[in-house]
Amino acid sequence: MTSLPQTVKILSGGESRSDDQIIAAHGRSSAGAGAALPGAEDSPLVIMELLQRLRVKDVMKSQNIISVVRTDSMKFAQNLMKRNHISGVPVVEGSRLFGIVSVNDIIKALEGDWIQDAVQQHMATNLVVLEEDMPLAFALKFFQNYTFGRFPVLNKERNLVGIVSQRDVTRAMLKELTREISKLEGRSPPAQDAPARSEGALPFYAMRQFAVVHNDLQSAGKAANEIKKMLKDAGVDPKIVRRVAVAAYELEINVCIHSLGGTVTFILDTERATVIAKDRGPGIKDVEWACQDGTSTANDWIRSMGFGAGMGLSNSKRVSDSFDIQSKVPSGTTVMCEFNLAKKEG
Repeated sequence: MTSLPQTVKILSGGESRSDDQIIAAHGRSSAGAGAALPGAEDSPLVIMELLQRLRVKDVMKSQNIISVVRTDSMKFAQNLMKRNHISGVPVVEGSRLFGIVSVNDIIKALEGDWIQDAVQQHMATNLVVLEEDMPLAFALKFFQNYTFGRFPVLNKERNLVGIVSQRDVTRAMLKELTREISKLEGRSPPAQDAPARSEGALPFYAMRQFAVVHNDLQSAGKAANEIKKMLKDAGVDPKIVRRVAVAAYELEINVCIHSLGGTVTFILDTERATVIAKDRGPGIKDVEWACQDGTSTANDWIRSMGFGAGMGLSNSKRVSDSFDIQSKVPSGTTVMCEFNLAKKEG
């Protein structure tokens, strides 16, 4: 049986937040602001049951895990991350996990001129990992208490068997909650992977919120794609769909590469579509300058990945019917774009 290096640590408890706090917070974000679940008095128990019934292995990515070996160069890791639009790679030999190389390690290597060094010289080895048989509640607790966008997953033999991200957990919870809500309403749950079908009419109100993780380029753009799908399913004019999707994508990328992370919230009603991007800092000193074409604070690494051209805010403003930005150093920035659904597109 293989074992991890002694410097790799596995945490299974003792974090600062209680399970009740985490479950309550997840219940609020999954249901949406102001939305009451059918049988709301039972919903905390439903969520708790799901978090205990589902296991990490039920939601993790286990196929085609992109990795490097200890003798690979930091330059090789950089190119691998660039090609696959990811912000970190595990260092694996056989099934044994030795460490992780992150985008921050690559940035330091570029600045320190050690980009040709072997990854074993600069990889992180003091790791926080999950085990595949842990209840999903543990994964949720880890994401609440650590700033990482994903965690390695080990089996009982301490071999790497998967990677789990915040989006993996959120996607699984939303899917299972939808099925549970269907049961509470007394109707048949949707087919396992059947797409929602549009009836060509706008809903009275819909809201989704998406977490955006700092430098998680692998997930960048997924929120915008979900928003685009919601609009298409609602039968919105394709030209308006395109404008909303452009703003959502630009704002999502901005939060990912220019901030410490945050959220993108999408609100849809019969009259308008609204995209709100809110981050946790560091804020913008000169908002007017930041809204001009070509202004960017992205580093060379981000630019090498094809992002950070400095058009995010200006493009969002250009396609919106109403645009507002509020920023305060160091607490963060909030951008709101509104789109009039009754507006006739030329």
